[in-house]
Amino acid sequence: MPKTLVNLDPDDKAWLDQEARRRKLPMTELVRQAVHSYRLREQSQARPALEEVLARTAGLWRHGDGLAWQQRLRGEWNDDA
Repeated sequence: MPKTLVNLDPDDKAWLDQEARRRKLPMTELVRQAVHSYRLREQSQARPALEEVLARTAGLWRHGDGLAWQQRLRGEWNDDA
Protein backbone atom coordinates (compact mmCIF):
# COMPACT_ATOMS: atom_id res chain seq x y z
CA MET A 1 0.00 0.00 0.00
CA PRO A 2 1.51 3.38 -0.94
CA LYS A 3 2.31 5.81 1.83
CA THR A 4 1.07 9.39 1.77
CA LEU A 5 2.24 12.31 3.84
CA VAL A 6 -0.57 14.59 4.98
CA ASN A 7 -0.30 17.84 6.90
CA LEU A 8 -3.13 18.36 9.38
CA ASP A 9 -4.21 21.18 11.60
CA PRO A 10 -3.04 20.38 15.17
CA ASP A 11 -6.64 20.29 16.47
CA ASP A 12 -7.67 17.89 13.68
CA LYS A 13 -4.68 15.64 14.39
CA ALA A 14 -5.49 15.58 18.11
CA TRP A 15 -9.11 14.68 17.35
CA LEU A 16 -8.00 11.98 14.92
CA ASP A 17 -5.66 10.43 17.50
CA GLN A 18 -8.40 10.51 20.15
CA GLU A 19 -10.98 9.00 17.78
CA ALA A 20 -8.55 6.25 16.77
CA ARG A 21 -7.98 5.37 20.44
CA ARG A 22 -11.72 5.40 21.12
CA ARG A 23 -12.36 3.03 18.21
CA LYS A 24 -9.29 0.94 19.05
CA LEU A 25 -7.98 1.36 15.51
CA PRO A 26 -4.66 2.56 14.17
CA MET A 27 -4.94 6.19 13.12
CA THR A 28 -3.92 5.23 9.58
CA GLU A 29 -6.84 2.79 9.34
CA LEU A 30 -9.25 5.49 10.48
CA VAL A 31 -7.90 7.82 7.78
CA ARG A 32 -8.22 5.07 5.14
CA GLN A 33 -11.84 4.46 6.16
CA ALA A 34 -12.63 8.17 6.09
CA VAL A 35 -11.12 8.66 2.63
CA HIS A 36 -12.92 5.57 1.32
CA SER A 37 -16.28 6.77 2.70
CA TYR A 38 -15.72 10.25 1.27
CA ARG A 39 -14.87 8.82 -2.16
CA LEU A 40 -17.97 6.60 -2.23
CA ARG A 41 -20.21 9.50 -1.19
CA GLU A 42 -18.74 11.81 -3.83
CA GLN A 43 -19.01 9.19 -6.55
CA SER A 44 -22.64 8.45 -5.69
CA GLN A 45 -23.48 12.15 -5.98
CA ALA A 46 -21.60 12.63 -9.24
CA ARG A 47 -23.60 13.66 -12.27
CA PRO A 48 -23.97 10.92 -14.85
CA ALA A 49 -22.26 11.27 -18.20
CA LEU A 50 -24.29 12.84 -21.01
CA GLU A 51 -24.21 9.59 -22.98
CA GLU A 52 -25.70 7.72 -20.01
CA VAL A 53 -28.51 10.26 -19.59
CA LEU A 54 -29.32 10.17 -23.29
CA ALA A 55 -29.43 6.38 -23.27
CA ARG A 56 -31.74 6.31 -20.22
CA THR A 57 -34.14 8.92 -21.62
CA ALA A 58 -34.25 7.86 -25.26
CA GLY A 59 -37.82 7.28 -26.43
CA LEU A 60 -39.57 9.01 -23.52
CA TRP A 61 -41.41 11.51 -25.73
CA ARG A 62 -44.44 9.72 -27.12
CA HIS A 63 -46.67 12.61 -28.19
CA GLY A 64 -45.93 12.84 -31.89
CA ASP A 65 -43.19 14.74 -33.67
CA GLY A 66 -41.03 16.37 -30.98
CA LEU A 67 -39.43 18.81 -33.42
CA ALA A 68 -42.84 20.06 -34.61
CA TRP A 69 -43.88 20.55 -30.99
CA GLN A 70 -40.71 22.54 -30.23
CA GLN A 71 -41.15 24.72 -33.31
CA ARG A 72 -44.78 25.46 -32.39
CA LEU A 73 -43.75 26.53 -28.88
CA ARG A 74 -40.87 28.63 -30.15
CA GLY A 75 -43.20 30.24 -32.64
CA GLU A 76 -45.23 31.55 -29.71
CA TRP A 77 -42.17 33.47 -28.53
CA ASN A 78 -42.12 35.46 -31.75
CA ASP A 79 -45.86 36.22 -31.91
CA ASP A 80 -46.59 39.89 -31.37
CA ALA A 81 -49.45 40.19 -28.95
